[in-house]
Amino acid sequence: MKIAMLRGPRDLRIEEQTLQPGSPGPDDLHIRTRITALKIGTDRGNYEGAERVPGAPDYPRWVGDSNLGVVEAVGRNVTRFRPGDRVVTREPHQSESIVSQYASIVRVPEGVADEDAVYAHLYALSAHCYHKAQFRPGENVAVVGLGVLGLGAAAVGPLFGARVVALANSPVRLEMAERMGAHAGYLSGDPDLAEKLAAFTDGQGIDLVILTANPWPAYRTALEIVRPNGRVAIVGLLGRGEAALDFNPLSMDLFYIKGISLVAVSGPSGYLYPDGTADPLRMQNRYAADREAAHILSLMENGRLEPKRLVTHRFHYSRIVEAYEMAYHREKSMLGVIFDWRDA
Repeated sequence: MKIAMLRGPRDLRIEEQTLQPGSPGPDDLHIRTRITALKIGTDRGNYEGAERVPGAPDYPRWVGDSNLGVVEAVGRNVTRFRPGDRVVTREPHQSESIVSQYASIVRVPEGVADEDAVYAHLYALSAHCYHKAQFRPGENVAVVGLGVLGLGAAAVGPLFGARVVALANSPVRLEMAERMGAHAGYLSGDPDLAEKLAAFTDGQGIDLVILTANPWPAYRTALEIVRPNGRVAIVGLLGRGEAALDFNPLSMDLFYIKGISLVAVSGPSGYLYPDGTADPLRMQNRYAADREAAHILSLMENGRLEPKRLVTHRFHYSRIVEAYEMAYHREKSMLGVIFDWRDA
């Protein structure tokens, strides 16, 4: 089995490992990978050696968590999946894997393209930004940061009833955001940004900002543009790899006086949807990750979501270092990146 392992900052290698002997076990699936997707922001931070996220493994460590493959075999206790099923998992960039049936795993419906389905879990996180912030249909939503996650938020928002405006530091990203479904897009440094947002919202202001970017200037933009008593849903890893702050992130004028809510997009979606069952094979929360990924796949199935439209680069897995180096150097033309593992 081949797997991409990070031995240290910018030291990524394709290595050979052996699958566990006697696998799959009674509760396991043996999955052979077709493609994996690169999460540019998060994966780039890992690659360049930005400070660790709590709970992340130390070096050497695997990379990636968007994996689409085909079930080769199942253990005797597995009933939800069978050989031949296409599935999306949170497994790393690797050619095959042994996955417990209790892990994060979702079957791909017939008719959904591989390059759409591989983004199911990432788009589920985009959707979770809305759920966690208790979005209501008809609200004005600004997405700050247009990597794959932000573009996902721009794509799912209109399906949920949002009026979405995208903000970025690159015209290329704005063009893609509008292609994915955003109603409008502006450069975050536009000197007329406030006036344009006021016109977009008919003077009502931005009700919810979804912040997917890590840099502190993006956070500041989010606080500046949200209306008084609005919400900012933060899914970016604020300050990761950034220099020390030159402003107060909870300044009185941007936080207290405006009366805004800062929402961490992590964990369950809150009191509206409590855990409902102790059955380990059933998803606990109404908007648990796998349940939301299944919903995202259903939207792909009926043609309402096409993440593959954001794919700009396709690589054989042997070129994975080349792709990560492009991300490291902030290649603006790079959005969706797919690695093909089918001859590994």
